[in-house]
Amino acid sequence: MPAIGRKFRGVALAAALLLLAGSAPAWADIVPGGDSGSEGEVGGGSGDDGTINASAGAVVYDHSENGSGQAAGPVVSATDWTPPACYYAPALGPDELKAELEPIWEAESTGPEWDAAQRDRYVNGNPYKDFNKEKEGEGYWWDGFIPDGRIGDPGALDCQEPYFWVDTDDDPPADIPQAITPEMLAQLAYAELRVPSTEVSLAPEVETKVNLPTWAWLDGATFKPVSVTASVLLLGMEATTTAEPVSLRIEPGTADAELHPGSGECAITDGRIGEPYAKGKADRTPPCGVTYLRSSGDGTFQLQATITWKIHWTGTGVAKEQPLPDGTFGADQAVTVQEIQAINR
Repeated sequence: MPAIGRKFRGVALAAALLLLAGSAPAWADIVPGGDSGSEGEVGGGSGDDGTINASAGAVVYDHSENGSGQAAGPVVSATDWTPPACYYAPALGPDELKAELEPIWEAESTGPEWDAAQRDRYVNGNPYKDFNKEKEGEGYWWDGFIPDGRIGDPGALDCQEPYFWVDTDDDPPADIPQAITPEMLAQLAYAELRVPSTEVSLAPEVETKVNLPTWAWLDGATFKPVSVTASVLLLGMEATTTAEPVSLRIEPGTADAELHPGSGECAITDGRIGEPYAKGKADRTPPCGVTYLRSSGDGTFQLQATITWKIHWTGTGVAKEQPLPDGTFGADQAVTVQEIQAINR
């Protein structure tokens, strides 16, 4: 598991350093909690292979129960809700903060006025004295972090407070709503969820016919619950977010088609989505599928299959599952429809 607490850097401090130095890169270049955001380091990637733990900022993710494979992808909220774009969490002890800030002051890279204000805040007792060394082991300096992939999001600018101290047994200040909580951990884990591809099996496989029902189904063994656990080790806090498949929605790629069922929403029953085609079913209406009413001509129709995932979480101090917005993940596949009438037996 990657270490926590390596070269943390406050969001506001990082921005100020760059601006005062006469260089103002895009926010995408500022990685709080790390230098480059490389995978496996604090501030880095999320270990998408589904088998490792990885850290991003002060949060550690366990992806061992997540979806994996090249075709796996992130769920997208079915509403306009999004996970937090920044958060505050414990980052440094007194000696670590001293090692972080003093070289900057000695280099005078932020200018004498800024350096003086920083020394006043963290050394001279307004409000902290000597980096809070007298409280070594009794708490941590908290810092702001931006989750992987959210740098540049307007919400990432909500975490610009300078380092602040929180005693181990105390809650963070009430006027800082972005301070990490189990629910926030669950929301951050939501963004880490990866689910299988939704490319459906079709019969006929390569080309279907006008007015001939096309059966659609997905391998039930592939579509099982996935989960990600997010933790802040320094707080002993964690949350596990789980996504369970509930339905498949088919959009045929043309208005000239009849869906089965008519809503286009195929329920998942006993872990199975739709029903595989077999000989002798040609005259039956598929429980999940589509009947095209015209040819695709020289081209194809882009059939879209989208799985809806029901998402919930549990975590530290939470007695029962709590809901999060449903998520979706879909994929397109080309379908050729011929004019020739045929019976598929």
